[in-house]
Amino acid sequence: MLLRGIVSTPLPSLHINTARTVTVSATTTNYSISDKELESRGFILRRTISDLNLDHLNKVFVAVGFPRRDPAKIKIALENTSCVLWMEYKKTQKPVAFARATGDDVFNAIVWDVVVDPSFQGIGLGKAVMERLIDDLLEKGICNIALYSEPRVLGFYRPLGFVADPDGIRGMVYSTKLNNNNNKTRS
Repeated sequence: MLLRGIVSTPLPSLHINTARTVTVSATTTNYSISDKELESRGFILRRTISDLNLDHLNKVFVAVGFPRRDPAKIKIALENTSCVLWMEYKKTQKPVAFARATGDDVFNAIVWDVVVDPSFQGIGLGKAVMERLIDDLLEKGICNIALYSEPRVLGFYRPLGFVADPDGIRGMVYSTKLNNNNNKTRS
């Protein structure tokens, strides 16, 4: 989910419950939709940004309510992303589902920008992308996977293993709006 620049109230923070035993490999993981099924439906699963058209991705961001972003900044963000996963629809050769994670590649990762083109929502693509992104992170040995979510979609993440505020941990967000107001009162 997108953590938008100025936040007046913190978004709920979710962490994945990794206390469960997970067997992860391309051959033993049971996904809700198999790679073969995705391909038969006309979707290509991608894990690199080499064929990703940033203007098309930006259109998906805007279609789900994210602000339009500068493509040059999207490129920089993606170049600094540890793990990216997206689906291309073969007929249009455009991205229709996307998620990425940043982090230290050892202990921690934060999932960002989970989106599905509205015309493709409800057919399991968001879940398919997230299942694989989580597995990719777990394969790296990352055990602390977090994300920020809008309250209306918390229910999407819970069945994937995410829990709100594990062990009473609460997230905080730096607010440039609040900080600017504090600086004005100090002057």
